Amino acid sequence: MNALAATNRNFKLASRLLGLDSKLEKSLLIPFREIKASKIASCVECTIPKDDGTLQSYVGFRVQHDNARGPMKGGIRYHPEVDPDEVNALAQLMTWKTAVANIPYGGAKGGIGCNPAELSISELERLTRVFTQKIHDLIGTHTDVPAPDMGTGPQTMAWILDEYSKFHGYSPAVVTGKPIDLGGSLGREAATGRGVLFATEALLNEHGKSVSGQRFVIQGFGNVGSWAAQLISEKGGKVVAVSDISGAIKNSKGLDIPSLLEHSKKHKGVKGFHGGDPISADSILVEDCDVLVPAALGGVINRENANEIKAKFIVEAANHPTDPEADEASVVILPDIYANSGGVTVSYFEWVQNIQGFMWNEEKVNNELGNYMTKGFKDVKEMCKTHDCDLRMGAFTLAVNRVARATVLRGVTSPNVANINKWVCPLRVCDDGGSKREDKPIGGGGDATRVAPVQWTSGVQFNGGLAMDQRPQIGRSVVVFVTRMVCEESRERDNRTDFRLG
Repeated sequence: MNALAATNRNFKLASRLLGLDSKLEKSLLIPFREIKASKIASCVECTIPKDDGTLQSYVGFRVQHDNARGPMKGGIRYHPEVDPDEVNALAQLMTWKTAVANIPYGGAKGGIGCNPAELSISELERLTRVFTQKIHDLIGTHTDVPAPDMGTGPQTMAWILDEYSKFHGYSPAVVTGKPIDLGGSLGREAATGRGVLFATEALLNEHGKSVSGQRFVIQGFGNVGSWAAQLISEKGGKVVAVSDISGAIKNSKGLDIPSLLEHSKKHKGVKGFHGGDPISADSILVEDCDVLVPAALGGVINRENANEIKAKFIVEAANHPTDPEADEASVVILPDIYANSGGVTVSYFEWVQNIQGFMWNEEKVNNELGNYMTKGFKDVKEMCKTHDCDLRMGAFTLAVNRVARATVLRGVTSPNVANINKWVCPLRVCDDGGSKREDKPIGGGGDATRVAPVQWTSGVQFNGGLAMDQRPQIGRSVVVFVTRMVCEESRERDNRTDFRLG
């Protein structure tokens, strides 16, 4: 099952547990905006001059999933095999991830289909600047805040910041994951790995254990995996096997992580490290251990190998490493939307620091991250108890509930959203200059629906007379989205528009 299908499946299961009605479910599932570029359809085709003087075109895109709880947030990746379905799934996952972490963001994701290893620094800069020129009016400090992802990093964010600022003035909070000198946050580099440590500690504490003395296998030794290994080792955990793109190594007595980090940096991989024995990269997932930490690719734990896994716990440091079929294995799985949320949480801290114009010290960043991760685990466990479900469904139910509540409170109606006390917003569809009106609450209604006295006229009034042209830009874009994606029934009826605040 691909990432998009798996994400949609988990969302729908959570939606059923919460009792969301079909219209609200649809509005939460469909992306707010999906920007694609190609020679056939499009607005974000990026053509740049190569260093040899030839022209080359690349396809860029951005999926903006939801902004009910705040600006959309998500990485930009550069990879030759960027898959639109996967990016759509990752944008949706960002919505749920930020909701689980309880930070005021929605979800987005994007990228360019290119191989950064085959481009020079100057070519990467030109490509990034052209892409930014194409999407600068769709991102912003309070609209959509990109961040690094696969194939991108702090320098990429610096180029985006500079190009965006040419159009909108200096705006350090428009991206996160920046270099420290341009407003980046201390602690950001280690944030996802540190979040994995905090998540693992919370999980093990729940089962009467601690990190110290536990045996760990870490698949993936990039930024997330290497930081997780280092921090786990410092806490007394025994990392017995690791792998990366170069190979895999094992030492049942525990790998010397500081030496391995030095070797990996010098030789660009773990292959050849003398402090362990080489093993097959495919076998690392089934090595004997207490905690398995997949920190590389998606879909690596599936029906073919799930029953062979010997770990007691799986902590998903990667996005979507476990196929739904493997969820049924008798292993406790800490889901990705919680376990790897440390990175986006510290990105939030960076955004806050940029807006405040006040830099935090690293101790404060790490302490706040620990507080968010600890509280997040407690919230997930509470939902597990409420709905009698596993950790993955507990996390998804928590996230969907928070986004659904925000969506309803901002104007999309549903009498069945948990803890909204069957309150719904009114919707009045107006015909012919407002001379006729029809009450039409979205999301069901019946006797449980209470329609408040809000007038919708041909001039478009919101909650007591705030006209559409007085709304901030983000409000207008949300209205446009709902016009397209949600209110098909009304548009077919009278070719007019149902409005909501997204």
